[in-house]
Amino acid sequence: MSRSLRVAGAQMGPTQRDDSRAKTLARLIALLDEAAAKGAGLVVFPELAFTTFFPRWLLEANELASYFEPAMPNPAVQPLFDRARELNIGFYVGYAEKTPDGHHFNSSILVGPDGEIVSKYRKIHLPGSVEPRAGEKYQQLEKRYFEYGDLGFPAVRAPDAWAGAITGMLICNDRRWPEAWRVLGLQGAELVCIGYNSAAYDPNGGDREDAALRTFHAKLAVQSNAYMNATWAVAVAKAGDEDGAGLIGGSCIVDPNGVIVAEAATLADEIIIADCDFDLCRQGKTKMFNFEAHRRPQWYGPITGQVGVVEPGRETAG
Repeated sequence: MSRSLRVAGAQMGPTQRDDSRAKTLARLIALLDEAAAKGAGLVVFPELAFTTFFPRWLLEANELASYFEPAMPNPAVQPLFDRARELNIGFYVGYAEKTPDGHHFNSSILVGPDGEIVSKYRKIHLPGSVEPRAGEKYQQLEKRYFEYGDLGFPAVRAPDAWAGAITGMLICNDRRWPEAWRVLGLQGAELVCIGYNSAAYDPNGGDREDAALRTFHAKLAVQSNAYMNATWAVAVAKAGDEDGAGLIGGSCIVDPNGVIVAEAATLADEIIIADCDFDLCRQGKTKMFNFEAHRRPQWYGPITGQVGVVEPGRETAG
């Protein structure tokens, strides 16, 4: 019997700095309703889905605090959980997390059809800088506002309603780092959920990477890593013009061969759908990427033993 799940990617158009939380939540619920009407059992929302991408600004403490969720769920987002439970549909969603003891993370959760949290992930590969860049209109201050994730890369056996798929999560920049995917792959991942907010411009002021190239890179990272770990992947953007700052779209669902089977056509709120047959993962996992048969980790020490590049003839990492 086939192990299959209909999965939806819920791309979101821009969320402006002045948009109310209620307005944004209503958009998420509308996308959830549409996905459920199309038969999806799981919906993947973007990174920081409840707010604008606030790390682009140097913010005062009061405004910054307003973007963080003190618990999950909480009264501001409870209607999403309630509606999902009514529809018997699960979801992945990214948000800014403030822990009870005052830590701050760029996080995501996987919520089952019963409304209960199945797993949590905290973003590990934080881009940007701690201090703002002089003369730049838009910043990338994730390193200022978030701590590095401390949960590793957990994979979980999903509920029976999701065909028991081994499921992991990544957030935005994580998708560009093959180490993250391989840790999930070594746990047998069959489905990787990814939310992102990726700039459509070079935050350092250069002009070598336009929106088209950045969208190509976003898809390339997902396709290649899905193939090399024989897993389905659902990568979902928040896209469009947020207060003058562009975000790429390119939301897509990729099969275990690295083939895009569904992708967004706009930079607006949009649902994409695919039927994910997890038995398709077997080909890669038992042949080309049979890790037990072919990996040689005794030679992989530099991957975990150093951070920067060590050129031949040099003794310390850069």
